[in-house]
Amino acid sequence: MMRSPAGWAVACRDPEGRIQVRRGELPRLSTRSVAARVPLVRGVMVLGESLSLGMRALTWSAQVAGEEDEGEIGKGAMALSLLAALAFAIGVFVLVPTFLGKWIAQGDDVVLAVVETVLRVGLFVGYVWLSGLCEDIDRVYRYHGAEHKTIHAYENGDPLTPEAIQRYSPAHPRCGTSFLLLVLIISSIIFGILGDLAWGWLVASRIVLIPVVAGIAYEILRFSGMSGGALGRLLAAPGLWLQRLTTGQPDDKQVEVAIAALLQSLDDTDREEAIARGPVPPDSLDVELQ
Repeated sequence: MMRSPAGWAVACRDPEGRIQVRRGELPRLSTRSVAARVPLVRGVMVLGESLSLGMRALTWSAQVAGEEDEGEIGKGAMALSLLAALAFAIGVFVLVPTFLGKWIAQGDDVVLAVVETVLRVGLFVGYVWLSGLCEDIDRVYRYHGAEHKTIHAYENGDPLTPEAIQRYSPAHPRCGTSFLLLVLIISSIIFGILGDLAWGWLVASRIVLIPVVAGIAYEILRFSGMSGGALGRLLAAPGLWLQRLTTGQPDDKQVEVAIAALLQSLDDTDREEAIARGPVPPDSLDVELQ
């Protein structure tokens, strides 16, 4: 899936091997909402929209690949799926480390902060690593790498050919993986400042402060992506390390799918400019639009 200032597009191959693409216009949130220009608030809004787009993209691609029944998931079912996913994430990566940390710390603020941090990051990294052992998820991770490589090539003005794209790293500083890791790290800092609390306040603080943590993480990620200095590279480093687990080396066929998604996410002018750089693979141009 690709996102540009003009819109978004998701591409995948159908059982016959042809690339199908679904796209839509989606101007930047800042042009659609005044609240999306407010620091901290915009991070929460971007996260919500990204989760919704991601769920739609995964559902549609599974249908095209023939792995799911026909028919688009409704808004109600989509909302329930997102709520279930969020509940799982909060329960496993937020509350479980808190419960275990409080039990181990026995009222010691420092021990609580350390145990929570180690458990939270360890659970997340372990979950990502174990997921990658599944063949289907490993394939998703390699498509993830294809997305990043293609974006690197496009942003550097290279032709959109597999040969040019494959020279780049599958890691990218603006990846959502980096955002999630920042959320875990920042949450540990904020929760550590709060210290040990009574059980009710402890659980409530972990849940209520999630939007605040997400907003701060977005601002840091945004700064690291815009800054080319040492501080920006330092802030981006943990996320890039984690992407060694969440991205893989794609084959040329997977890169062709990423090229198709990128081209269809662009407006007409930018698309023509990208195509004019060099010979785009025929499969990336001869797509079936949904």
